[in-house]
Amino acid sequence: MRHQPRKRFGQHFLHDPIVIGKIIRAIDPQPDDFLVEIGPGQGAITRPLLEKAGALHVIELDRDLAARIRDACDNGEGLTVHTADALRFDFSTLCPPGRRMRLVGNLPYNISTPLMFHLLKQRQCVEDMHFMLQKEVVDRMAAGPGSRRYGRLSVMLAAFCRVEPLFDIGPGAFSPPPRVNSSLVRLSPWRQPPFPVADPEAFAGVVRRAFSMRRKTLRNALKGLVSEAAIRAAGCDPSCRPETLSAEQFAAIALQIEPE
Repeated sequence: MRHQPRKRFGQHFLHDPIVIGKIIRAIDPQPDDFLVEIGPGQGAITRPLLEKAGALHVIELDRDLAARIRDACDNGEGLTVHTADALRFDFSTLCPPGRRMRLVGNLPYNISTPLMFHLLKQRQCVEDMHFMLQKEVVDRMAAGPGSRRYGRLSVMLAAFCRVEPLFDIGPGAFSPPPRVNSSLVRLSPWRQPPFPVADPEAFAGVVRRAFSMRRKTLRNALKGLVSEAAIRAAGCDPSCRPETLSAEQFAAIALQIEPE
């Protein structure tokens, strides 16, 4: 029986064989890779990933799809299915000691941003991530200072990983077709960060506060969290607006926060 896409799960199933082939070539799975797919859906890329790598873990929230994914992969030898919510899943429990996982997924648009933040917290066990996302989200992820798309997501990702937009995917590659264009993006956690983030929680707090009031100057947006003197000590102008600062400058401001 054909599975009807469920709106509450944001399901849009990939079906275009040309696009599928292009995605697999971009990922370039190898037999010794520790691969994890988030939201396999009807198995469009699950099967070729499994064929090339020989083993694959999948995380699927929809119980009906989770039950059917083995059939889509010829009973799924080497396939491990986890029926779980990726937003709450502890990915670090999957990876054997000394290994790093490669994450892949066609992510529902309604969870893409919170899932990025969830995965950033587990980046120590991640080699890279290849995700299909709404093009507008990928544009925000890769945006630089001064761009209208630049914001909290741009800064947080820049601090912890390299962001590489790979190619766009039209609505017709999915069923049902979404109302927006999609993009494939590669995220590679830094092995050697380009600048220090001594306290990730303090850094995240500064970035969150700044962009919650992005129309205000830094001195006003960060009032009560970071003093004007501390902003100056970080080498930043308190009269600037948050969208003009680089991720490295936000990290410098976070370093000025006195530990409690």
